[in-house]
Amino acid sequence: MAINHVFAGIAVADYHSALAWYERLLGRPPDVIVTDNEAMWQITETGWIYVVGDTNRAGKALLTFLVDDLEDHVAKLGERGLETSAIETVPGLYRKAVITDPEGNMISLGEDLSTDA
Repeated sequence: MAINHVFAGIAVADYHSALAWYERLLGRPPDVIVTDNEAMWQITETGWIYVVGDTNRAGKALLTFLVDDLEDHVAKLGERGLETSAIETVPGLYRKAVITDPEGNMISLGEDLSTDA
């Protein structure tokens, strides 16, 4: 079974506030406004995230974005007024920082160290 695309959803209760927060997180407006309570960002060639107003599911998402330079990403988030946790390192495996949106959805930013020579 081949999987060619990934769409990861983030449910929120207050869609309009969340939309503004995710625009700051991702540094740009959404690529697609699907409806009046759903927006999508393409984050890789075949990977998308979407924010959707869904009060019953809000605040329970867990996402991880692997990035090439964790310090740079954390610094850029800080410039946009968003603060992550301290960077945690597991030598030889990974480094990560966590940010939680106002509704409790948790996004980890990770950097893979297992491929470093």
